[in-house]
Amino acid sequence: MVTNADKLTRVLLTRFRQAEYEMINNRFKKTRFRKLSEYVRSVLLGKPVTIFYRDRSMDELLEEMISMRQELNAIGNNLNQAMRSINAMHGNADVRLWIDLLTVVNSKLEPAIQHIKDQMNNYAGVWSQKLKAVKA
Repeated sequence: MVTNADKLTRVLLTRFRQAEYEMINNRFKKTRFRKLSEYVRSVLLGKPVTIFYRDRSMDELLEEMISMRQELNAIGNNLNQAMRSINAMHGNADVRLWIDLLTVVNSKLEPAIQHIKDQMNNYAGVWSQKLKAVKA
């Protein structure tokens, strides 16, 4: 329940030059605050303001890993299509040989591909979450 002491009843009108306002607004956009008034109130009252930034040094590597993940997905899809077409032609002796061969390849590839995907997802999560809080 909001008491009278908790209500924001006083207004402080302040004017800024365009450059000053843009600087304040740019700083505000980098914070966790949803409203500019909350940000300005915290700055004026000397409360700590947490800003976030992203380490862009890993962007190229992250893009490369995303393309590798797409390529791994394509390899997996091709392998599954090959398995489906072989299973559709069951009965032939050559087909059984191919089925056995692809089953062995799939059993070896699938865990390795999944491990690579998991590692890529972990790294991508770490890098995208590497928004470090810094006191303004």
